Amino acid sequence: MACANILDLVPDKLPQTPRNLPRVLTLPGIINGYDGDSDSVSSSCPERKIIVTNMLPLHIQRDPDTLKLTFRSDEDSLYWQLKDGFPPETQVVYVGSLKVEVDASEQEEVAQKLLEEFNCVPTFLPPDLHKKFYAGFCKQQLWPLFHYMLPICPDHADRFDRLLWQAYVSANKIFADKVMEVADPDDDYIWVHDYHLMILPTFLRKRYNRVKLGFFLHSPFPSSEIYRTFPVRDEILKGLLNCDLIGFHTFDYARHFLSCCSRMMGLDYESKRGHIGLDYFGRTVYIKILPVGIHMGRLESVLNLPITATKVNEISQRFKGKKLIVGVDDMDIFKGISLKLLAFEYLLQMNPMLQGKLVLIQIVNPARSTGKDVQEAKQETYLIVNRINEAYGSPDYEPVVLIDRPVARYEKSAYYSMADCCIVNAVRDGMNLVPYKYIVCRQHSPHVDKSSMLVVSEFVGCSPSLSGAIRVNPWDIESVAGAINSAITMKDSEKKLRHEKHYKYVSSHDVAYWARIFMQDLERASKEHYNKRCWGIGFGLGFRVVSLSPSFRKLSPNYIVSAYKKSNRRAIFLDYDGTLVPQSSIVKNPSEELINILSTLCNDPKNTVFIVSGRGRSSLSEWLAPCEWLGLAAEHGYFIRWSGSSEWESSIPATDLEWKEIAEPVMRLYTEATDGSSIEVKESGLVWHHQDADPDFGSCQAKELLVHLENVLANEPVVVKRGQHIVEVKPQGVTKGLVAEKIVSRMVEKGETPDFVTCIGDDRSDEDMFESIRSTVLGVSAASKPEIFACTVGRKPSKAKYYLDDTADVLKLLGGLANASDPKPGNTARFQITFDTIF
Repeated sequence: MACANILDLVPDKLPQTPRNLPRVLTLPGIINGYDGDSDSVSSSCPERKIIVTNMLPLHIQRDPDTLKLTFRSDEDSLYWQLKDGFPPETQVVYVGSLKVEVDASEQEEVAQKLLEEFNCVPTFLPPDLHKKFYAGFCKQQLWPLFHYMLPICPDHADRFDRLLWQAYVSANKIFADKVMEVADPDDDYIWVHDYHLMILPTFLRKRYNRVKLGFFLHSPFPSSEIYRTFPVRDEILKGLLNCDLIGFHTFDYARHFLSCCSRMMGLDYESKRGHIGLDYFGRTVYIKILPVGIHMGRLESVLNLPITATKVNEISQRFKGKKLIVGVDDMDIFKGISLKLLAFEYLLQMNPMLQGKLVLIQIVNPARSTGKDVQEAKQETYLIVNRINEAYGSPDYEPVVLIDRPVARYEKSAYYSMADCCIVNAVRDGMNLVPYKYIVCRQHSPHVDKSSMLVVSEFVGCSPSLSGAIRVNPWDIESVAGAINSAITMKDSEKKLRHEKHYKYVSSHDVAYWARIFMQDLERASKEHYNKRCWGIGFGLGFRVVSLSPSFRKLSPNYIVSAYKKSNRRAIFLDYDGTLVPQSSIVKNPSEELINILSTLCNDPKNTVFIVSGRGRSSLSEWLAPCEWLGLAAEHGYFIRWSGSSEWESSIPATDLEWKEIAEPVMRLYTEATDGSSIEVKESGLVWHHQDADPDFGSCQAKELLVHLENVLANEPVVVKRGQHIVEVKPQGVTKGLVAEKIVSRMVEKGETPDFVTCIGDDRSDEDMFESIRSTVLGVSAASKPEIFACTVGRKPSKAKYYLDDTADVLKLLGGLANASDPKPGNTARFQITFDTIF
């Protein structure tokens, strides 16, 4: 089923969530009704942040006697803690699902209670939909994919299921409805979290083009080679690109996302004053690399509890005289528990002196999902633990203590405090805050020295932030064993130095810092919203917003024809490829109708018409030979011919082209080294094309070639420029802007100062022409203000004031001008017939 159809079916097929919640919160706990349009601004509201998560940060219980649900905030939840990063007066509203099923008869009462007491808005997904959405698509398809697990065979992972994808789309649509019920899009900032809601931004952007929208991915983002296998890869990328700011824990994750955007959508990124930005239809989508932190106060308060001190004493007595290593992991296949145990086994085997003196405390958190892989991981864990304890244990010594039950925070904190080393050995993990918690516990525990030692997998998100940790490849058992040995035998002075470095970072980059910096960047990324005009284009999950200058508008044929008729001396500049002939067309020679239109325009004695193209003069003169009075500027103006009967003029003497003998061998070298690249030899220049090469390698080679050519041609009269999939070398002073300026100046010298100028083009080289004609024409026409129509083809950021959608629109507009020049009966129909027939 097409994505557009999925969106259309959602409202009819699914039970709808109640829509009687008031739209606007004015003060905490006080709710006002609101009947206005969603675009209205509520200026009386304090600043609000809307946090959208899969699950609300609440603890929920059902009273066994009254069967009523009771709620309390989950103060250990990252999403609840991030409020500390906002000013005290900020209202934070949460939108998400509940961890228990709520009967339809209770939903309205529960929703009202949660909104009044916790500023939470529940989504109430139908049970069957929630199962397919969360346990199905999120956990069985997205989660394995983002952790580099492909469904190569049925036993390895679940194959893509279109029904589960439809459930994912439907769930995201319900989330979007709930967000828009409570959001004031003009004032509120919306922050969406994690892979469960990656297409939610598309729904929100479609409902309100200028919504201030951020997204943070808490899991890894896979490399393009993995991600490109996903059947709905484009829909998810487009969903994320509908945000203003996208956050990742590490540069690796961001780099993989940017590579996917480049390879699958042709988008390039650049650094703008230290911020990474993607240009997406006129909007800049910013990328933020920002590792999350922990809540220092919450952890410190747990350490100060009497029960924590009691547990610390108990651990101290139980393991007196032994070195402790602690690991805290979820029970799943990506946490590397079995690899950690194998490394510990190898360490004991190779170092008999450690037997009886070294203990691994492995705390296993409950699995977040169920399935065959989780059960197999659990069985393997128990098997290895039993084998180690049988081989190296004794009545008073248990090498591995496996704690496979829910463990209270105070108990974990006690183990952290007493451990000489903490090991995180995951084969793939988004962030993992266990090392941060361990560092803080070692710092604030009154019972131990302020030192710590970490062994951290290089595939974990926190690894780049912990420069003092021993980084390991979890698959290399011997290497991990060696790292553990190094950690426990390291000198105390070095341990303290490493610990101090880590604690300084962890304490200054806490969860409040993370939330504050992300929101500051979101505010900055959203500043341009009201400085531009926005159009929503595309259907279904392909929807996106085009954002352009307020003065940028579509060129009306009637408007330009009216100005055309009133003028007496006209200059018309036209690009060729992508303007008069579609860029995608295999046949590049002009149609008969285009020849007729151009002939009519250039036969008008009031007109000076020029084709200004990057193409060579032989192609242009051959194709446009029937247009006797048509001017041609080939190779971006290096060659100029004023009419079919005149000679070609060269801007620069041929002797100045000796640099080609230097540049061409260099380009040939890169062509041989870059599969899919080619060299285009022009009379005036050289162009290296890499559009058919690997996107990443081609781009890398283009950057290198640019630097190489700039170095070898430093003393030559040339310009080396990089364009879209090209590196071009051409003589200095050869641009479309300069040729337009030259033509206008020649007209002025002849006493034919133009009072009407039209310039139409589609690519970057035409931007010089748009800029040049305005300054040149206004400079020479001080007495009277000429009509200037600079027009780009396609809605995109441009120096032009106007746009036309495509080459068909260009032909239609030129047909209207031709008819005004030669207003014989039937001309309009003749030009219109071509428009309908050719395109």
